Amino acid sequence: MSIASGVAPDLRGLLLPELEEVAERLGEPRYRGRQLARWLYARGATTADEMTDLPHGFRARLRRDARISALALRRAETSPGGAATKFLVACEDGQTVECVLMRFDDGRRSACLSTQAGCAMGCAFCATGRGGFARNLSAGEIIGQALLIRAHADRRVSHAVFMGMGEPLANYDATVRAARILAAPHGCGIGMRHLTISTVGLVPQIHRLARERLQLVLAVSLHAPTDALRERLVPVNHRYPLADLLAACRAYVAETHRRITLEYVLIDGVNDGDAEARQLARLVRGLNCHVNLIPLNPVPGVPFARPPVERVRAFARVVRGQGIPVTVRIERGVEIQAACGQLRLRDGQGRPSRWTR
Repeated sequence: MSIASGVAPDLRGLLLPELEEVAERLGEPRYRGRQLARWLYARGATTADEMTDLPHGFRARLRRDARISALALRRAETSPGGAATKFLVACEDGQTVECVLMRFDDGRRSACLSTQAGCAMGCAFCATGRGGFARNLSAGEIIGQALLIRAHADRRVSHAVFMGMGEPLANYDATVRAARILAAPHGCGIGMRHLTISTVGLVPQIHRLARERLQLVLAVSLHAPTDALRERLVPVNHRYPLADLLAACRAYVAETHRRITLEYVLIDGVNDGDAEARQLARLVRGLNCHVNLIPLNPVPGVPFARPPVERVRAFARVVRGQGIPVTVRIERGVEIQAACGQLRLRDGQGRPSRWTR
């Protein structure tokens, strides 16, 4: 949003050229934009008054003509082993969203970020969808989550995943803008290859993202190897069936030369059999991908269960035996209800599920 429009821009969602433009429009040299970026993204400033190396007059004009979006921490819960801390934060209009700090034994720290308040995709096993869709988040609100997580981390946050509440590619512009800020040297300094954007399978947006040629990781939520089963679990499959989705994935790989991650939530007795494993392997053969198996994170009120550990291992063996790279996601935060939307539902911004088995 430009100052010239008469609406105060949110500085926290601006790229360096835009911050330089803000400085120029407020009567300062363009290099002040780089100072703004350093204060906003490297130091996490929340007010112009904190930017002590800027002239007093410039800070006064920033207070008058610009703003910095604020998130209020409402709740934080850490898993008993300390592997994950989940935060419930409130936006300025009262909408709440969740984000997660994930800690790994090898020293990595990763931020899991939300892109929407609620979600309209309606996946049958997801807690976020139970709360309905409220609105898209701005780039500044997405970046605000990353900065909050960084402030609570015990070491540098090296990775970020857009896998929190909402469908990132349904909020395409803000998501991609946030990714660019996170990756930029003048931004948060997380390398683009350490960013992951997840999608339930919005085919036009996958093609659009491919044309950006960003060197991030694209994760596609597959969850079923046939259209009939996927339509039960992921309603968007009615609009974008598997043939169209896999074609978009192949086009993405061809355009970006980046391997795709295929996310597959394993649900007891629904999509976790040997037959489904063989169908999955046939479906993705020839695609430069790896399959990430995720045992279902139980959600109260959702009529699905997590498979036994041996069933998870058996499914992985079958897929791997067909020559498809496969991993099982390390789970973090089950004890603190770290599945997207669970903490928000407990806070009261949710509705009973519309789904029945």
